[in-house]
Amino acid sequence: MFNDSKIKKITIIAFSFYCSIVLLLFCSTSVFAGVGGGVEAKEKIDIIPLIKWTLVFLAGVGAFFGVVLALAAKRFAVRTDPKVEQVRDVLAGANCGACGFAGCEQYAEAVVKEPDVASNLCIPGGAKSAEAVARITGKTASALEPNFARIMCQGGWSKSVKKFRYEGVQDCRAAILAGGGDKSCRYGCLGYGTCSRVCPFGAITMSEDHLPVVDIVKCTGCRKCEKACPVKVIEVLPASKQVLVTCHSKDKGGDTRKNCQVGCIACGICVKVCPFDAPSVENNLSRIDINKCKVCGLCVPKCPTKAITDFIPHRSKAFVLDKCIGCQICAKVCPVNAPLGELKKKHSIDKDKCIGCGICTARCPVQAIDGTFNASEVFAASAEKKKKKAEAA
Repeated sequence: MFNDSKIKKITIIAFSFYCSIVLLLFCSTSVFAGVGGGVEAKEKIDIIPLIKWTLVFLAGVGAFFGVVLALAAKRFAVRTDPKVEQVRDVLAGANCGACGFAGCEQYAEAVVKEPDVASNLCIPGGAKSAEAVARITGKTASALEPNFARIMCQGGWSKSVKKFRYEGVQDCRAAILAGGGDKSCRYGCLGYGTCSRVCPFGAITMSEDHLPVVDIVKCTGCRKCEKACPVKVIEVLPASKQVLVTCHSKDKGGDTRKNCQVGCIACGICVKVCPFDAPSVENNLSRIDINKCKVCGLCVPKCPTKAITDFIPHRSKAFVLDKCIGCQICAKVCPVNAPLGELKKKHSIDKDKCIGCGICTARCPVQAIDGTFNASEVFAASAEKKKKKAEAA
C-alpha cells in the first residue's frame, strides 16, 4: 500500500508542470502563426506536422512523468500489516468516533500496533466485533458495558414556556442562533430534532411533544447526538446507571418552576432520602453521582416536580429463598418496612409495600433474597468472591 499524501503531492506538481508545458506550447504556436516580431511570415501553416510533433512532445512528457511517478511510488511505498485490513473488515464501519479515534481505519491501525489499545472499543460492533478483533490481534476480549444516550430534559413543548414563536429553519442549531433559542429555559431541549437526524443508526425519534426518544436497542453510544446538541441536554452514560436527574437547569427554583413543569428546583429532598449519599445539590441543580448510586429508585417518587427519571420500566418485587437464616438485616435496611419475620426464622416480603429497590438483596449476607433487578449481579459477585477465596485457600 502506498502513502497517499506523498503520491498526491507528486501528482499535483507533475500535473501543474504538464499544464504549464501545454500552455506554453499553445502560446508559442499562436505567436509563430502570425506576422511580425522579426519572424518570417507565412501565408499558411502546415497543421498536420504541427499536430504530429505536438502529440509526440506530449507523449514524451507524459512518459517522463509516468516514470517519475512510478519511481516515486516505489520509493515511498509503505508496507501495511495485513492484520490492519482484517481488523477494519470486522469493525462496524460507522466511523462514528466512539472508540476515541478519528475513524475505523485509525482504530484498526492503533489496535494492531499499540498493545495498550483495547480490542473492545468498537461500540457499534458490540461483543461480536470485540471478539473478532481480539482473535486477530491476540488480545483478550473483555466485556464492555454499553453506553446509551440519555435525554436530560423532560420539558416538552406542552410542559415548558416559550419566550417567542420561532418560524425559522427547523433545526436546533439554527434555532439557538435566534436569541439563544425560543424556550424560556435556556437549558432545555429545543425540540427541533437535530439529534434524530444526525444519528447514524436511527436510534432517536421525536415524540409528539417534541422531545427525543432513544431506542436503546439501536443506540450504540457513538456520541454524535451529544456533539450535535447545541444546548447539551444529551449525555452518553453507562447502561447500568438508570436513575438520573433529567434536567440541566441551573436557574433558581422559582424561575425553573415558572419556565418548566418538570424542572429540578433544587429542593434537596432526594439528598435526604438517598441511603447512599448519591445526590447532591450544586448551582441550583441536583446531580446524582453515578458511582455512588445503587439504582434503588427511592428518590424518584419523592421528587415533587418529577425531575428524576427511573429508566427501569418495571421493578420486580423481592421474594425470600429457603436458605434465609432469619438474621433480620433485610428488615433493618428496607426503607418501606416490607420484610416480615421472626429472628432465626425464614422471612417473607410484603408485596404491597415492596418497591423493588434491591437494597435488601444487596445486603443479605447469604444471598437469600431474589426477584429484584440487581439479584443476578449480586449473586454473580458473591460467587466470584467465593471462587477467589477457595483459590487462595
